[in-house]
Amino acid sequence: MGKGGGCVPSKKKQPPVSDDPVSTTREAEPIPVNDEETNDIASTSLEPTISSKLKVFIVFYSMYGHVEGLAKRMKKGVDGVEGVEAFLYRVAETLSDDVLIKMKVPEKDVGIPEITAAELVNADGVLFGFPTRYGCMAAQMKAFFDSTGQLWKEQKLAGKPAGFFVSTGTQGGGQETTAFLLIPCENSLRFYEGLVFLFNSSLYLGEGLGSVSGLRWTAITQLTHHGMLFVPIGYTFGAGMFKMDSIRGGSPYGAGVYAGDGSREANETELALAEHQGKYMASMVKRLAQT
Repeated sequence: MGKGGGCVPSKKKQPPVSDDPVSTTREAEPIPVNDEETNDIASTSLEPTISSKLKVFIVFYSMYGHVEGLAKRMKKGVDGVEGVEAFLYRVAETLSDDVLIKMKVPEKDVGIPEITAAELVNADGVLFGFPTRYGCMAAQMKAFFDSTGQLWKEQKLAGKPAGFFVSTGTQGGGQETTAFLLIPCENSLRFYEGLVFLFNSSLYLGEGLGSVSGLRWTAITQLTHHGMLFVPIGYTFGAGMFKMDSIRGGSPYGAGVYAGDGSREANETELALAEHQGKYMASMVKRLAQT
């Protein structure tokens, strides 16, 4: 009897012994191994696997259809790579219907949806296409990039490969600088068919305009701040990059088309370069997914 009046178990008391005399000496039986289960476990690797088709978004702005023509041919190149699929999207228009009518802008293809910034996270790679404005990116595309602030804050696009393709009016109109530069003009005067318009940085007018002021940025910085990987095509198009017997848009930065006064359509060499860029980007996206 302890001091507290309770029972205290004897320190000499032994733990209960099993009634089975063999249990104290029996070795644990091996756990049966199912070969199929082992293979299943072994096949579960930490390495990335391609469970479905990779997605390349072709995101563009096209006023008169020249960039759209490149985009559609580019999709063919992407879709030609096994395991990769292209999706066409256009960015939102910033001009009013009244202005578009005055500029004789054709109706847009309703089969190509508008994209929101949030949807970019679903892409494994992105190709951005836009026409030139004074050798620089059109403001519609810049407005779209300006809407990606939340994605930038969270770095949702970091590591995604991206490229550019363009349309210009002339041979000196910015086939390279359009991919490299953009000029948003705050309260700039714009001229079109004898009319003068005053716009802020989110708006612009069409082909062949003049501007009296502007600030310079580079288009590539849009990718840089998002942590995206710029994928130029270099001279991977081969002999087609050196053809001099006909007018050809495009540069090491990406595919391109010369629109002239708007009446010229892309020739087969320009379209073939766009298809090549799509194929090249798809192969880069696929390679990154497998590493």
